[in-house]
This record gives sequence, structure tokens and C-alpha cells, in this order.
Amino acid sequence: MDLRQAPSHLDLGPEVRLRRLADGAPDGLLAELRQGRPHQDLRDWLELVDALGELRVLEGVGAEEDIGRITEMLQHTEGAPAVLFDRIPGYQPGWRLLVNAQSERRRLAVTLGMPSEIGTWDLMERWEQLMDQTRPLPLAIVPSGPITENVLEGGAIDLGRFPAPLWHPEDGGPYLGTGDGVLTRDPDSGWVNMGTYRVQVHGRDFTGLYISPGKHGRIHRDKYFGRGEPMPAVVLVGMDPLLFVASALEMAPGVSELEWVGGMRGRPLECIVGRHTGLPIPARAEIALEGFLRPDRLHPEGPFGEWTGYYASGTRDEPVFEVRAVYHRDDPIVLGVPPEKPPYEAHRFRQYLRSANLRRELRLAGVPDVVAAWCHGVGGCRLFNVVAIKQRYPGHARQAGHVAAQCRTGAYLGRFTVVVDEDIDVSDLDEVIWAICTRCDPERSIDLIRRAWSGPLDPAIPPDQKGFNSRLVIDATRPYEWRDRFPPAIGPSPEEKRRTRERWSWILG
Repeated sequence: MDLRQAPSHLDLGPEVRLRRLADGAPDGLLAELRQGRPHQDLRDWLELVDALGELRVLEGVGAEEDIGRITEMLQHTEGAPAVLFDRIPGYQPGWRLLVNAQSERRRLAVTLGMPSEIGTWDLMERWEQLMDQTRPLPLAIVPSGPITENVLEGGAIDLGRFPAPLWHPEDGGPYLGTGDGVLTRDPDSGWVNMGTYRVQVHGRDFTGLYISPGKHGRIHRDKYFGRGEPMPAVVLVGMDPLLFVASALEMAPGVSELEWVGGMRGRPLECIVGRHTGLPIPARAEIALEGFLRPDRLHPEGPFGEWTGYYASGTRDEPVFEVRAVYHRDDPIVLGVPPEKPPYEAHRFRQYLRSANLRRELRLAGVPDVVAAWCHGVGGCRLFNVVAIKQRYPGHARQAGHVAAQCRTGAYLGRFTVVVDEDIDVSDLDEVIWAICTRCDPERSIDLIRRAWSGPLDPAIPPDQKGFNSRLVIDATRPYEWRDRFPPAIGPSPEEKRRTRERWSWILG
């Protein structure tokens, strides 16, 4: 067993140590991972990632300060492993917390059941195909599963037993829900949605549940509250990373993320039925909180450091989520994905998936010859998006830019959309800025969209004016009218650059 004590000169205490989950990968497992191996749940996923050498178990680290700081360090370090915190002081040994799970491409590939060594552009191409081909499958309702190993109600509920760190020093309290999935049901259609919204622990049996305006869960909430009714909800705070991917990305209205995951895997997702809400709960999830969001009970929520890198939404009274039942596996695992300054973990995996989604949505909207798209992590995969096209007609670049700024992937809290020619590597910020500097003339190349969809988390909007923002569409393509006379650029094409790296990158190490 690879086991390392903390260096004695750091005086971190005798309980702090770092180890691997297992002694080594079983025979043949690495070969299966190179081919693409599906997983069943979070525990199966951990074994696969450990086999790749990308998981560490860290014991004896405190939740009040150190877990948050370590997580920030991991998320902002290229190549950092996933870390499973165990034996957290003040919590039951075996009740664990996973962070930095999907910040690297190989671990995302494990989540998606793709070959572990798949390249960036092949992964995105495959993801786009899956989005086209995947058909949601009805859930398989089962009477029990690992999630029912422990079911607590009434006075037995104590949310303080689950590790919920103070992720950032100025947060208003511990947040149990960061890498979560919140299940809600549309009261009109019965559609069950799952989205990722922050959950602050307020007491033994109640939490905050903040949902930004315009999100599907917020639309459901507003419908219930408009009728004077509480909203039933289930909060998954420990789950399969594939469920988290589905929860954290924008799916079309009416699509059930749970059924979509079943379609991705080619078999229905097994779920139990919640005792109090009737909502489905994945049978192999780690932890589920079932209850009701109440319009008539408010509690101060926040502040919380958000994905923009700011405490942008402050503290305000928000509806309370009353927990009626807690379901959890033996030795449960909390999934922690706290926001940090961009790019953090969620941005590192979203940049592949959201970028592929953006190109797909442009294609489905009828924009031809979209060569590539990239949602840059430095902009939170929302604030700075780039699209490359092969120009076919006058206005093609403007069409691509405006559609990209307002389609499902680009609509919420966007800022800058850049359109470039096909010779630009959209993932390379240096090349994108070079294209802006050399092909964009501000007088003719910039459009402004006013009163677009923003929200309370937008740091650039004054506190009393949240809700709307503006967008800049930058046409950094060669001017269509005289593109054939534009000075030729030096250097290889993006594809030639990729081939060179595949063949010669070994000399860089």
C-alpha cells in the first residue's frame, strides 16, 4: 500500500496521511479502460480511477479550513488527482468526501464510458454524436437498493453528520450541496428535472436551496409557489459522476436527466420512489435528502463564493428546504464540487461537453460549416465562447455569433462571443486574441446585444439591477467581401498542429 505520513516539520498532526485506495489495478482492468469500460455507481468509478493512478485517499484533514484550501489547490493545478477525504475530524470514520473528481480528461472519459486515453477533439466528437443518438429510457422502479441501507426520518435526521466543509473562508456556513443533483417535478406536465443548485446546511433537518431565475428548477418552484404550495424535491449530495454531468449541463426542457442517463448506458436507471414526495431516487446513489421547499418559511442564505470567482449574490432571505427523510448507503460519500475562480473542476470537464453542445446547437439551428466551438474555462465556460466557421456567404459570421450568444448553451450569463475563421484553434486563447487583434476592426466587427439573460451571480451588474446584461459579438473573421485579398497567415492549421503534437510531443518532456 502506498502510504505517506505528512512531513513532520509541518506539524499537521499524527493522523494526516495519504494513500491509494488499493494496492494496484486487477489484471486486465487497464486494458478494459483503454477500450472504454462502463461503471455502475460512484464506488465502481472510484475503483476505475484508482486503477489509472489518479485517486488519492487523504486522512485526518479538518473540514473547517483545510479541506476547502486543499480543494482550491487541486482544482487550480494541472494534472492533480481526485482526492477522497476520510477520517475527517469530528465525523464518523468511513463517512467520506470526494473532490476534484473530473478535472482531468481521462477521468471524464471514465465517467462517459469512453476510452481512457481518448483525445480532446475525439472526445468532443463522440459526445456530440451521443447527444444526437441518445434516447431517454423510462426508469426502472425497484423496491430497494444500496440507497435504502439507511433511511432516517423525524428526530433521527441530523444533517450535521455528513461532511460539509466551509469551502471558502467568507462563506455564510457549510454547504453540503455543491456537486449535487436536485430533482423536481413540473406540477403541470409531470416532467422530472435534475439540476445542480447550491445547498447550505441551516440546521439538523433544514437547508437552503438557492436556484437562479430561469433555471428549470426555479420555473418549477415558481409554479408551486404561485399556487401557494410547497415544492417537493430530492437533493442528491452523493452520486455517480455521470448523474452529476447530466445535472450540471443544460438539457432541453422536458428531458428527464435520469432517463437520459439510462439512455446513455443503454439500460433503464434503477430508482426507488421517495416516501414523502413520490419522486424517483437513483437506487445506487450515496445520499439523498427528501423534502419540501416552502414558500412560507425563509432563512438567510449565503454568501457563497460562486463560479464567477466572486461573492456576487450576497446574503438574502431564501425559502427553506425542510428535510422529511434522509437516505444513505453505509459509509456514504459526499461529492464536493465547490466553485472557485475560473477555471475550476466543473469548468475543466464542462469545457469539453459544453463546447461540443454549442457546436451541435449551432448545427441544429441551421448554421452551416461550423468547424469548431470552445467555451473557455477562464470565462466559466459561459462568459467567453469562441466559434470557428468556414465562411460561405455574406453575414455568415454574424449569424453564427448571434445564434451562439442566444442558444441554450450560450444564453445564461454570457458576455463575449467571438467568431473566427477555420484556421484558428478555438481552444488556444493566444490564437483567438491574435485573430481579434488582426482581423477585427471595431467599427465594423462588433455587435451589442442588450437586455440578455443574466442573474444574481453576475458580478458586473449593480446589486439593484441584477437580471439583465449585455453581450458583445465579435466578428474576428477575415472580412467576407475581400477575404481572398486578406494577407495570408503564417503557421500550420489547427489539424496540422495537432498531428505535430501527436508525433513529436515526446521531445517536450
